Amino acid sequence: MNRELYGKLVFELSRQGRRGYRLPQSHISSADLTDGKGEKAPEIPSGLLREQPLALPECDELTVVRHYNNMSTNNFGVDTGFYPLGSCTMKYNPKINEEVAAHPGFASLHPATPAFASQGCLRLYRSLERALSEIGGMAEFTLNPFAGAHGELTGLMVIRAYHDSRGDTRRRKVIVPDSAHGTNPASAAVAGLEVVEVKSLPDGTVDVEALRPLLDDNVAAMMMTNPNTLGIFEHNIPAIARMVHEAGGLMYYDGANLNPMLGVARPGDMGFDVMHINLHKTFSTPHGGGGPGSGPVGVRAGLERFLPAPRVVELHDGTLALEYAPDALGSISATLGNFAVQARALAYILSLGSEGLMEAGALATLNANYVKEALKGDYLLPIEGLCKHEFVFDGLADKSTGVTTLHVAKRLLDHGYHAPTIYFPLLFHESLMIEPTETESKETLDEFVAVMRDIAREARENPEIVISAPHNTPISHPDDTEAALNPCLTFIETKN
Repeated sequence: MNRELYGKLVFELSRQGRRGYRLPQSHISSADLTDGKGEKAPEIPSGLLREQPLALPECDELTVVRHYNNMSTNNFGVDTGFYPLGSCTMKYNPKINEEVAAHPGFASLHPATPAFASQGCLRLYRSLERALSEIGGMAEFTLNPFAGAHGELTGLMVIRAYHDSRGDTRRRKVIVPDSAHGTNPASAAVAGLEVVEVKSLPDGTVDVEALRPLLDDNVAAMMMTNPNTLGIFEHNIPAIARMVHEAGGLMYYDGANLNPMLGVARPGDMGFDVMHINLHKTFSTPHGGGGPGSGPVGVRAGLERFLPAPRVVELHDGTLALEYAPDALGSISATLGNFAVQARALAYILSLGSEGLMEAGALATLNANYVKEALKGDYLLPIEGLCKHEFVFDGLADKSTGVTTLHVAKRLLDHGYHAPTIYFPLLFHESLMIEPTETESKETLDEFVAVMRDIAREARENPEIVISAPHNTPISHPDDTEAALNPCLTFIETKN
């Protein structure tokens, strides 16, 4: 890696007196400034003024252009390479979805535009609600939540409102499997509910017998992900749903892993009462880098009235309007959520159609099983059998080398691969979660498998080369603990 091109800060490229552009000298002096009412603007208090000029880098335009273009090549994106945790974080989505979302009729519309002047956008919103209701097996959806965790919180608030509406205010217990995403207990706690953990069996599924004594008249809901975080299909869900419902609780479906279920199985048919969908994962808009997101919430019949306001409803004359129902939660987001994400999602769903969605789920499952079977000789597979869209290794099969999952992840960077999620789920000490998605070709998967096998070989024959990785990135093998505890956030010029 050429640090002259890729590794220097813009401050290091600065040379005193260099300019990329100079604005014309202003003919207005501070004495001419007014406060907008014709009065002379007050002087800025001396205590608010800098004692020294702001230390900005001084570079010519060409240096700046080259610097930021070169720096951008250090950012990993699904357009530049394979990311082995795709549908959870960043999978490829067709560019036509971006074009749809950028249409001036969508992008230029003010959020406060009244309903009569935004019928097209409201029709898109309502069409997506109906499509998600069909996909999820739910009666109604709201698209208002801004992200998956926000959707979780909203769904749990719906559940709490349902129990409270019946005067059943003692129901404050939410049962969460030990394999759950960390947002599940966090969302429950924020919603003012008590979290109770239920253990998993050795095959990764919920222990039904361990669940049984937890079910009492204080249970508000049970949260489950299916397939679960290990990529295993929870085959006992019908029995679990029956037990929870008999105890008076509701079933909540975490839709983070909906991808392989598309067109094959619907949460509503499994017995779930409330669900959220990570729209930005499953239906376009990869959210690597932090956003934007969308976490629509669906409910079974009878719970629609508790969904947050406003809701888009169709009037008798066919026009669409915003409704603020008396039992609604109130507003949980500005206007109607992240509309551009919703536009992308509807474009994605309509482009694929029902057959295409079913094929996406099947291919995600096929790709994950292909990679799992190809690597399970070199990496420890704690749970055998068919997985869905993702699977988890417990580090290298050979534990005598001293090479950890963290070392493997950093060595992947030398080969141009962003590392997958590591050390989660917490069920295994050296977890390495891999999720290829439906969009990757066999050739790409074969290349990734070859690299993973090569790293396993290096761990056996020359472990130091893996332990000391990465070697060809701009910053090689930093001290992770020191970087977290004492981050360097300010450029300090050093003199040779």
